Amino acid sequence: MALSIYDKSNQQYVVDHMIDQAEINLPLVTERREKFSFPFGDAELVQIAFSGIFIVYGDVIVKENQLRIKSFDDAELVELHFSIKGDGILENFLTKKTIAIKGNQHNIIYTPYFDGIAKFNTEKSHKFFEVHFQREKFVDLTSDSSSLLKRFGDTIMNNRPMAISSDNLPISIAMYACINDIMNCTFTGGLKLLFLQSKCVELLALQAQAFEYANKKSAPKTLKSDYDKERIYYAREYLLKHAHHPPSLTELAKAAGINEFKLKKGFKETFNNTVFGYLSDYKLMEAKELLADHQLDIKNISEQLGYSSVQHFSHAFNKKFGVSPGKAR
Repeated sequence: MALSIYDKSNQQYVVDHMIDQAEINLPLVTERREKFSFPFGDAELVQIAFSGIFIVYGDVIVKENQLRIKSFDDAELVELHFSIKGDGILENFLTKKTIAIKGNQHNIIYTPYFDGIAKFNTEKSHKFFEVHFQREKFVDLTSDSSSLLKRFGDTIMNNRPMAISSDNLPISIAMYACINDIMNCTFTGGLKLLFLQSKCVELLALQAQAFEYANKKSAPKTLKSDYDKERIYYAREYLLKHAHHPPSLTELAKAAGINEFKLKKGFKETFNNTVFGYLSDYKLMEAKELLADHQLDIKNISEQLGYSSVQHFSHAFNKKFGVSPGKAR
């Protein structure tokens, strides 16, 4: 797998340090961490391959707002795409389709060939996470699951590019937790292989569930304008930024520039959770990570996350994970 990238003066740069098809087919884990620096931008990437699965994630800073990109030597891979941070647009001249990239959104995409342009905000960090399944492996995993995935599988087996949905969906707390588990994996050897395999399949299942749910929703939407949708995403960012001392619904609505009714309905519509249900899930996922640090006692973690007491924290943790914080540690 490799890319040809052309800057504004049509100078060609070849990025060919990607993991290749042979490494993807190996039964053991291959991992590579690399930094790339070009006049048009810089990137720091982690690439992991094993048993028909290829993971790539990292940070990219683009210095030119439009680049011409061609992919070549591409394997037939289905991409689970997660835009963690940053916005952009990919326009494929071959398929005459445009893919919007927005922070905190995900999709499942099959693009066996690409020749087009990429537009990004310059001088800003773009963070992404991708899991690529070999096409046949993806179809084997999803063939008996749902009509939505079956239609997607039938289309890509005919080598036709497709996104499972024309609309990206917000990345859920559970997806973020799974992504963090993959990025922070400390296992080695065979255990690392098993762990990464299970987490990639879990991430696929979470995405499939989200798209199935979105596909079945028929209720009229509260958020009708792009502005209202952007305000809900802003409300989420504001809420998480102040997670340890959260605002009231009234304060959050005012900060986001939207009325309280639209905030409550729109948040539920977008994230399939209430405002404070989402916040609770976020804090408990953070607690799960903090418990791995044995230098922090449970009382400190409880206070750090803004719980009123250790008992309140323990009850919420047990309800979410079915185990007490002490036993989880």
